[in-house]
Amino acid sequence: MPTMNVNATLLIKASPEKIYPIISNLNHWETWSPWILAEPTAAITVAKDGKYHEWAGEIIGSGNLKVVDEVENKSVTMDINFLKPWRSFATTQFLLTPQKEGTLVQWTMESRLTFFLFWMKKQMEIFVGMDYNRGLLLLKDLIETGTTNSTLNFKGSKPFYATKYVGIKTSCPFSEIGSHMEKDFTELMPYLMQNCRELLTGNGLSIYHKTEVVKDRVVYTAAHPVSEIPKDLPAHFIVGELPKFNAYTIRHNGPYRHIGNAWAAGMMHQRSKKFKATRAIPPIEVMYNSPTNTPENELISEILFPLR
Repeated sequence: MPTMNVNATLLIKASPEKIYPIISNLNHWETWSPWILAEPTAAITVAKDGKYHEWAGEIIGSGNLKVVDEVENKSVTMDINFLKPWRSFATTQFLLTPQKEGTLVQWTMESRLTFFLFWMKKQMEIFVGMDYNRGLLLLKDLIETGTTNSTLNFKGSKPFYATKYVGIKTSCPFSEIGSHMEKDFTELMPYLMQNCRELLTGNGLSIYHKTEVVKDRVVYTAAHPVSEIPKDLPAHFIVGELPKFNAYTIRHNGPYRHIGNAWAAGMMHQRSKKFKATRAIPPIEVMYNSPTNTPENELISEILFPLR
């Protein structure tokens, strides 16, 4: 069976002495787990000493986590037994390395794929790696601010009404989407506000035409709805129209750096057959306020997965 390896690192502005008690005591796991966010109602059981943890849910499956080795303020090693949706075993480890500005936290996992999933090795390493990166971001916020600053509200099916839009379409590496999208909106919004403000309706949109995480490629449009298409737009601006549809909707409250929690939760809900998405309409991200004039903890976004 092929071995799967995941490695994620992040600098946290705190000492190992402050981080170690959080990662070594599984009573804290529920607070910053990147998976439990997707199903807050999952059943969780933790041993009194915080060294053993069980979970069971419709979305996140079931399994258990056990601390098997630890070196105070330096490392924590755990065994993970996945029971559902399929059985597998993994070893995961946290390593804490003091740095001038805090602590470098390294989170690794080693596992073996079951024989029928061998062809998914690269894909699973990338997606689990993204989960680990999301988890480290939540841990960083928890350690540095006292809370994870990321909450999800599963709103179910909601209507989206036919919308005309103006935008900038971009193809870029998926790993660089943040900087590209910031650049696009920084160009798009001032132009629209200055030249056709009276035509603007609704909230800013990101339309995800094509996402290939394994190939590190994404095609999206940074857009804003308009009541009618303006004239004399810059040549590289595009116009389009989204049809009316119903969408499985997940709202995210908190800094935009955590928006991946909503996307990942949506994918998990789809895999668990909570909804059936259509390929005819791309998924959409709706931004209800702007990071340029809103405190990051008050930012609100919704991810819309158009339904069949």
